[in-house]
Amino acid sequence: MIEVTPSGGSCGAEVRGVDLSRPLSDSEIDEIHAAWLDHHVLAFPDQKLDDDQLEAFCQQFGRFGEDPYFNPIPGRTHIAAVKREADETNPIFAEHWHSDWSFLAQPPKGTVLYSLDIPPVGGDTLFSNQHLAFEAMPDEMRARFADLQAIHSPVMGYSLKGAYGDVSKNGAMDIRPSAEAEHVRFTHPLVPAHPETGRRGLLSGIGYWIGFEGVDDHKALELILELNEWQSRPEFVFAQKWETDMLVMWDNRSVVHKATGGYEGYRRELHRITLY
Repeated sequence: MIEVTPSGGSCGAEVRGVDLSRPLSDSEIDEIHAAWLDHHVLAFPDQKLDDDQLEAFCQQFGRFGEDPYFNPIPGRTHIAAVKREADETNPIFAEHWHSDWSFLAQPPKGTVLYSLDIPPVGGDTLFSNQHLAFEAMPDEMRARFADLQAIHSPVMGYSLKGAYGDVSKNGAMDIRPSAEAEHVRFTHPLVPAHPETGRRGLLSGIGYWIGFEGVDDHKALELILELNEWQSRPEFVFAQKWETDMLVMWDNRSVVHKATGGYEGYRRELHRITLY
């Protein structure tokens, strides 16, 4: 029997009583999907999965899609490694609020991470509930942001001049920066309605926002910094703590996330699949 235990925070729940290494029944899929919509971030501890089983689990909740700036692990097309060796000193990967690949014409609905090697300290993934963030805005603030069209781009991360443009400084992360990333732009409503629940929430964050339609660059930067500060408010944020053999799936349409460090001198590796 599936047991869903809410985190008690702004989002997140732990799920036990199900073996993800085998095909799930229709009722189990429905129950997990409902919990995913309710809690936005689900953690499944004590799961022993190989790459075939990880892919099979993911296909029960979506389809594989594009990972434009990651190379997959050898022998796979849809699994990427989020990895850091113990002796690395480069900046932590993905330390800014974002929703995965929000700069695409169709951003992904979800992301799945499965942990293989987890340090004894640090490395939490922070999630911020963007439904709560929008709903808690003062009326004046909500009126300013509700109808904006945000411009998303990978330029700050994955262009040749971006944070990951010099592959010699990316450590164990197998990132493929591109000259074309400098020119990729897609515009999405800043506060879209969730396609399944109808609740409105901010899409993405400072990692991929570069401006807003009809707003000059100086003013846009002010607005982005204001939103970044708002997204970081403690009442919206949940810290997912990791264990080895844990699968975590989150809804990119309702939360933003970012990585944290604090595990210097330890190795860390997770396998990632993006869901559309």
